[in-house]
Amino acid sequence: MRAFTYERASSPAAAASAVAGTKGAKFIAGGTNLIDLMKIEVEVPTHLVDVNGLGLDEISETEEGGLRIGALVSNTALAADQRVRRDYGVLTRAIVAGASGQLRNKATTGGNLLQRTRCPYFYDTNQPCNKRSPDSGCGALHGYSRQLGIMGVSDQCIATYPGDMAVAMRVLDAVVETVKPDGMTRAIPIADFHRTWESAPEKDNVLEAGELITAVTLPKPLGGTHLYRKVRDRASYAFALVSVAAVIQPDGTGRFAVGGIGAKPWRSTAADAQLRNGASAAAQVLTQGAKTTEHNAFKVPLVERTLAAVLAEARSKGAAA
Repeated sequence: MRAFTYERASSPAAAASAVAGTKGAKFIAGGTNLIDLMKIEVEVPTHLVDVNGLGLDEISETEEGGLRIGALVSNTALAADQRVRRDYGVLTRAIVAGASGQLRNKATTGGNLLQRTRCPYFYDTNQPCNKRSPDSGCGALHGYSRQLGIMGVSDQCIATYPGDMAVAMRVLDAVVETVKPDGMTRAIPIADFHRTWESAPEKDNVLEAGELITAVTLPKPLGGTHLYRKVRDRASYAFALVSVAAVIQPDGTGRFAVGGIGAKPWRSTAADAQLRNGASAAAQVLTQGAKTTEHNAFKVPLVERTLAAVLAEARSKGAAA
């Protein structure tokens, strides 16, 4: 690990200003992803700005009937919150499916959204990777790509977004709140937060230099049956080959998003509209335009099968899906 300097921020705007004003600076909260990347010198920040003392660790109700989740709320606290468990069950299920208990205790809501791909070519500094080193090439394109993406990918990058929480938040139409170095704030729909890899794959999201996540808001509850199913190579502490987050209503309508297949949590309102016609119809719309390799083409039928299992579970719980 390379040497770096460190400071504790006094306010969200001050933290944003410090990172924007210092070349190579990064925010640090739980550090569950950043520290690992620093150890192998994939990330080499010159300066770390600690945001843990900024009071962004509460969950509160909004005037619209939803929830506002502070960026520093731990994954454990978020999953265990009674309001989340009651009204946003898909979110609790997705969080519990990720990482380990120890990591969930440290991982934060904001940091979880910002976690970087687990593509092995990104982690191996001996391999070319446009995400790690722009314009160096993509070793995964002609390498082993079983875990990698089929949606939102390009000839520059086929990495996947690795998280579980964001897949559920995509189903829930969450909004990411931020503050910029000049103190201005903005609200970014989760659908627009993560980027695809048509260009500049080194940029995982739409945040500007120094922009800090302060909260995530959820709209009023959707009702229905909330489900999250994750298909992976081992039973725990593994990233998804395919995951499905779904909210299914009693009349069989609903919405779903898929993880493990794309540059971002993948959802299509056109695919949502096909749910009443079954998993095959909905999955076919969702994966239209998929760009597969010989190693990951199995993900297309796996999306359909995972969605079919989710719909079957919804039926068993009383939804008409």
